[in-house]
Amino acid sequence: MQPSSHPEVLANDWLPPVALGRSAEIAEVVRRLDPPRPAAPPPWVVGVTGPRGSGTSTVARIAAREVADLVRVAGVGPSPRVLACRTGPLRGTHGVASALLRRLDDGFDGRGFPVTEILAGLLRRLRREGRPTVLVLDDVGVGGPDLGPVLRALGDPDRFLPEGEYGLPPLWVLLAGTEEALGSVERSLGARFALAPFVALRPYSDRQLEAILRDRAERALGGGPTGELARPLLERTVADGGGATRAIDLLRRRIVGAPVRTPYLGARPFGVRVTVEPHVLRAIDEAVQGRSAPVGEVRRREAALARADGGRPLPATTLWRRIVQLERAGYVRREIRPGGTGGTRSIVRLLAPIDEWVTVPARPGSPRDDERLGPGAAPDPAAAEAGAVPPPAVWSAPDDRAG
Repeated sequence: MQPSSHPEVLANDWLPPVALGRSAEIAEVVRRLDPPRPAAPPPWVVGVTGPRGSGTSTVARIAAREVADLVRVAGVGPSPRVLACRTGPLRGTHGVASALLRRLDDGFDGRGFPVTEILAGLLRRLRREGRPTVLVLDDVGVGGPDLGPVLRALGDPDRFLPEGEYGLPPLWVLLAGTEEALGSVERSLGARFALAPFVALRPYSDRQLEAILRDRAERALGGGPTGELARPLLERTVADGGGATRAIDLLRRRIVGAPVRTPYLGARPFGVRVTVEPHVLRAIDEAVQGRSAPVGEVRRREAALARADGGRPLPATTLWRRIVQLERAGYVRREIRPGGTGGTRSIVRLLAPIDEWVTVPARPGSPRDDERLGPGAAPDPAAAEAGAVPPPAVWSAPDDRAG
């Protein structure tokens, strides 16, 4: 660990003033949104796609900030604002709608309200305040919350507004996530919303990753040379096959020795120590791939990894107890959905990258768990795997990585 003057710049949700290596993509997003007075009729929606760690959230949020700045300079109505929401850790459409309304009303609690009433409250609040708004929905992944009802409401607000009131103030929407996830969102919306061709981000080059590491280290340490610090972290990031997210995580651990997090809606405090077998962590990591996966897929991978290590798979009840412990620590969330054997299937969703969890390896052949798990702790049946979908059209900036 090293003394850090500004550890907050190492948080996952910290937004840099400049997105290194992504200026062309940001300019393209802003061009398509066409502020302050778009020539095309609303809705004004742009999708930003890319693999994990390629900067989709950063591009979307900085582009949103630039759109708001252009609207502000043009003096179009009241002062504009940016509303950003990470959809990944939220529970379904209800969670997304509640999170958005909570951005406008800190005291709002969506429990007990149907989604339609929450969306109506959101749209009426936007209309009443009359402020141009740039909305960012990022961390969009396969198996995540259904954004269709939210986007359809934004595209057709008159259904939710009081009689005699029509339309919203200028509203731009950016979606950031994987190509597969945004393609699924677009297909669910039909012809009214055209998100593709997406603004697609390539993985960062080694040179760009090193520049990001150097820049973030200088900000965290308050200046000084950072080459000797950045180079070994870059080598490890490349060896791990990771992107900027992995690189910043390694830098954070090197400087402060523990996760530094900017709290976002839907997540619990982190840092709780959990006893769990290492191969179970590997199984969850492989199955979930940074987003979510059926418990049945986690179980299949756990069994394969256990046998590969020369051991025996965990009993279904023991594996389920491990998942419940991880949920109680705030690292994952379990969701029950229709489908699968018995009419339901259980989904495991990550609330934090696995390499940020605080875990202790369980001893092989340890006694059965005797924790009081409470109601709902019985193991769930496995779910069927989702089929593949064809990739949508994308826009990519010219490849300048060789330079």
